[in-house]
Amino acid sequence: MCVKMNLQESGEMYLETILILSHNSSFVRSIDVCEYMNYSKPSVSRAMKILKDGGYITIEKNGKINLTDSGRAVAEKIYERHSVLTSLLKDIGVSDEIAALDACKIEHVISNETFEKIKEKYKK
Repeated sequence: MCVKMNLQESGEMYLETILILSHNSSFVRSIDVCEYMNYSKPSVSRAMKILKDGGYITIEKNGKINLTDSGRAVAEKIYERHSVLTSLLKDIGVSDEIAALDACKIEHVISNETFEKIKEKYKK
């Protein structure tokens, strides 16, 4: 995967949110991202500009946000990490809410090597 810029955790979260919203609707707009993340319109607008300039999303004239191939790759990677880590934490007895919150924190800092080993062990 060719990454055009280093994304911070917030950029990864925005891409993951766009991916999640696109699973429920074929038309994702900035306002949808605002509502889902409970962020202000100016914050989301700034983030969308950064993601667009970085080549992670495109925004059509009608406001529809689309993930580019590189944006989709990052979003799917983060979403997979979130899903696997949440399931693992729940399986060891962590409450649903805390498991989701902790997975959200871990998914951005864990190395690829460590995540792959966790996933390999967890799926056995």
